[in-house]
Amino acid sequence: MATRADTLGPVRTNYFTFAEPPNELELDSGERLGPITLAYETYGALNASRTNAILALHALSGDAHAAGVSAESDGVSALETGMDAADQEETLVARRRLGWWDNMVGPGKAFDTDKYFVICSNVIGGCRGSTGPSSIEPRTGRPYGLSFPIVTIADMVRAQVQLIDHLGIEQLLAVAGGSMGGMQALEWAVHHPDRVRSCISIASAAHQSAQGIAFDEVGRQAIMADVNWQGGDYYSKASPASGLAIARMVGHITYLSDEAMRNKFGRRLRDKANYGYDFSPDFEVESYLRYQGDIFTKRFDANTYLYVTKAIDYFDLANGHGSLQDAFRDVSARFLVIAFTSDWLYPSHQSREIVRAINANGGDVTYFEVNSSYGHDAFLLEEAVQTPLISSFLAHTLDATVR
Repeated sequence: MATRADTLGPVRTNYFTFAEPPNELELDSGERLGPITLAYETYGALNASRTNAILALHALSGDAHAAGVSAESDGVSALETGMDAADQEETLVARRRLGWWDNMVGPGKAFDTDKYFVICSNVIGGCRGSTGPSSIEPRTGRPYGLSFPIVTIADMVRAQVQLIDHLGIEQLLAVAGGSMGGMQALEWAVHHPDRVRSCISIASAAHQSAQGIAFDEVGRQAIMADVNWQGGDYYSKASPASGLAIARMVGHITYLSDEAMRNKFGRRLRDKANYGYDFSPDFEVESYLRYQGDIFTKRFDANTYLYVTKAIDYFDLANGHGSLQDAFRDVSARFLVIAFTSDWLYPSHQSREIVRAINANGGDVTYFEVNSSYGHDAFLLEEAVQTPLISSFLAHTLDATVR
């Protein structure tokens, strides 16, 4: 398979298992979870002093495969076993995909793997190799389903701390992520301050807004209303694909801006000279959303969508501190906070709220608001603007670290 010259690959996924009973991980809910497996990938090399490690943190639908070309495919599902050999091979090759942040992680990129050792793991509660509701529960030999405990952003980070310990890294040069990844980065900086030199929060917030919770709840209700959801116990049966597809369609609308949708679709019709006067998709935007919903169901678990969106909704960095300003009181990390003008899911004022709280404590923070029409998706697409900002920020952090 041909790859771009600046793309890492092939990259293999690794697996780390910990929290074996009776040493399960204690969760915010008070429940205990174990054993836990985290899927993770690494890019670049750890230096002799172990001071160049960066943890890249994924958003809702992301996974451990942040960069390069995956050495493995997603496989062929049971629904596809009717394919002939040639079609199966073509499907497998297509699924050896580029990482979700490949435009930012690699040689000469923002997270330069010629300089830094970059780590990315799939969160607990996930469905891409890490322990989640689709994993087998050891006590029953069946998928957890809804018996999987509720997890929070803080729980996800506690699991990542175990991974970083396993890799022999005492302090990370940086934690970085966009959207839910930015929430995890902030959680690291506030609740594990001795383990982090710097924090890069992109298109994120210190807490989920009422609007964000509302959209997440619509998605969850769409899944739970699907007749195939079966109270979360569907793993040996037909999956709730229709509900998950609708949840993804709703979520995807929040990732785009009005300008982006107008430029990309407008009111253009799909392969028609006029309206069809039925409920098939007339407009390009309808077809696009249906396609996005459909492909999402082929790589993501419906129960994981429920659990991860709930973790996002519970996130509130000020919780337990009295105020957001108090949350940053003992934080020593340097911060780079990036927002985008057209992001209405996590608008700029939420990033500025983080900046004000850090400044109130005399912290080291740089804020940059990018003029972009891409909406929330800008954190994945605006690499030309973000690369020099992140590169400079990391270089100064590394210089201060090795002095």
